[in-house]
Amino acid sequence: MSSTATDALTTPDGLRERLFKAGYIADEDLASLIWMGLTLERPLLLEGEAGVGKTAIAGACARALGRPLLRLQCYEGLDLSQAVYEWNYSRQLLEIRLAEAGQGDRAALRDNLFSEAFLLERPLLQAIRSPEPCVLLIDEIDRADEAFEAFLLEMLSEYQVTVPEIGTLTARSKPLVILTSNGTRDLSDALRRRCLFHYVDFPTLARETQIVRTLVPEAATRLVEEAVAFVQRLRREDLEKVPGVAETLDWVRVLFHMGHGELPVDPQSLVPTLAALLKTRSDRWQVTAERVGKLIDGPRIAQDVGVAGAMK
Repeated sequence: MSSTATDALTTPDGLRERLFKAGYIADEDLASLIWMGLTLERPLLLEGEAGVGKTAIAGACARALGRPLLRLQCYEGLDLSQAVYEWNYSRQLLEIRLAEAGQGDRAALRDNLFSEAFLLERPLLQAIRSPEPCVLLIDEIDRADEAFEAFLLEMLSEYQVTVPEIGTLTARSKPLVILTSNGTRDLSDALRRRCLFHYVDFPTLARETQIVRTLVPEAATRLVEEAVAFVQRLRREDLEKVPGVAETLDWVRVLFHMGHGELPVDPQSLVPTLAALLKTRSDRWQVTAERVGKLIDGPRIAQDVGVAGAMK
């Protein structure tokens, strides 16, 4: 990273500007959190509902910092062989057969069979053994078992991993670690103590409008403002899965490619496009054309004034 880029990261405002250039519009609290994580070399725990953009933060940080992004997707039953390391059994077996055939040193093989040369690094070990700092995303940690969460504690506090056959492998460089959680289960106090915490909520009307304007610049301003206001009202409905920012972006792109410069007044014409916003059968059944009409008929004049005022 150039010295100019490094200087831009010495303050939260500078980091916020770098994130903006990387395509992520961060508020002051989030920019300050990431800056603190970099300054203190502490992991970040981002909690919030699915769809609020937690995963996108890690990608934006990687682009803003000029670092590679390593991702570990958590799930029930995740174990060390997928997350940390495993032994290269096929290569070990080949070495054993070569030694048995007299083409290798058996004594040396016994000493080296379980060495780093035969170790396959998975995302957690790759992150701390990388020659250059990276961004490590541990996505949806709440989906992993509590036993795996407990294993993470050593890595999160000391940036090291213990391999019984070798010993403790310490970090060559300290990654920026970002953990995300949808809150499907309570995380341990031990894990929370090791992290800086931020709750990522759905963006305000003004901020979501700015996000969509930035990422879908080809769409008309009126279309963006009216579509975002519609989604904001839709989120207050009793939905099984609330549409996130990614769904808003997809919907605006759909409306743009359909040739709309503003939100159509005919609710029936909008119903097919809701496939971009509503992702469950019950939600699609609930949001009828009549309901869409009521959402469209929200206070458009007040909406426009509110967006314009908030963006000043």
